[in-house]
Amino acid sequence: MKTIKEPNPLNFFNVRKVNILPPHFEVVVQPMMYNLEDSVGRWIKTHLKGRYFVGKGVALQNSSIETVYKIGFEDPKEASYFMLACPHLKYK
Repeated sequence: MKTIKEPNPLNFFNVRKVNILPPHFEVVVQPMMYNLEDSVGRWIKTHLKGRYFVGKGVALQNSSIETVYKIGFEDPKEASYFMLACPHLKYK
């Protein structure tokens, strides 16, 4: 897998991971699983370079309200790469 080897100014200034999901971010919704938030955050830090959000949220799925993980990316290309390459996502 490709990992980022050059320094990232967003990491240096500690502004890469945002605390609140902005409306312009591309969002991926995943069901709640044990330790998904930490492992996905580590994978994003080592394989992607843009700003991102990882946190809990609420979504309507199968006509019921469920707690889910929302993973947002400022760059839509990184959201696509994340969906294709992240090994922590399990597809049914």
